[in-house]
Amino acid sequence: MRLDKGRQSRNVEDRRGAGPSLGGRGSLGIGAVILALVAMYFGIDPAVVLDLASGPGAPAEQTAGPPPADDPQAQFVSKVLADTEDTWGELFRASGSRYAEPKLVLYTGATGTACGMGQSAMGPFYCPADTRVYLDMSFFGEMQRRLNAPGDFAGAYVIAHEIGHHVQNLLGTAERVSRQQRSVNTAEANRLSVRMELQADCYAGIWAHHANRSRQILEPGDVEEALNAASAIGDDRLQKEAQGYVVPDSFTHGTSEQRVRWFKRGLESGDPRQCDTFAAAAL
Repeated sequence: MRLDKGRQSRNVEDRRGAGPSLGGRGSLGIGAVILALVAMYFGIDPAVVLDLASGPGAPAEQTAGPPPADDPQAQFVSKVLADTEDTWGELFRASGSRYAEPKLVLYTGATGTACGMGQSAMGPFYCPADTRVYLDMSFFGEMQRRLNAPGDFAGAYVIAHEIGHHVQNLLGTAERVSRQQRSVNTAEANRLSVRMELQADCYAGIWAHHANRSRQILEPGDVEEALNAASAIGDDRLQKEAQGYVVPDSFTHGTSEQRVRWFKRGLESGDPRQCDTFAAAAL
């Protein structure tokens, strides 16, 4: 992946080393963390579990600054974020609107958010309440070791997917789906979550399409890295590895095949209108 000449984003908050915020929505005991891990393995969004366990309130202030210049991995994240800003800024301008750039928070272990206590066990996540993406970079190591999904573009895909959730938030999709989920049963709410996640995968592909067309970021093997990562985090594959069988009604992110298909759809078309998973008869 070619980012050597790319700029760095000003929207990275580095909270690593600051310790978890205990004045936010509450600290979590080991029982809550274990419960979140179990939820993750069974295809349930662990953010829901941790959010409930954290209780109400607002996150406490934490010391944050830009990542150090001698941290290559943090600089990589900053450059990927900057590239998503350039891509979505251009796409929003073309549609007659303005792209509000999100913040990306680097943390270690745990951190306070407006959506509850963020935990590294959740993996990277987006909080619409404070328009921030939260990333414990140890997840990249987990992708390589546990999920067999190495590569810089695999990491870039993960970041672009979370930025896809920010785009959904700006467009009002997240709020509409949240309202719908509150009025249906768990299985139907999960199906709506799958469509949200697959659309974010498609938006990640949209970013890759336009970034490569404008700035030639892709190198041989990059697309394969992203497709491998999308496949590695499919609900069916994760459940099969964790428990030996799958429970489709508990899927919240989509199967490996679906995640690959929608990322490729965005990558090949470059057209956000092709990412309407909610109108698709089949995913």
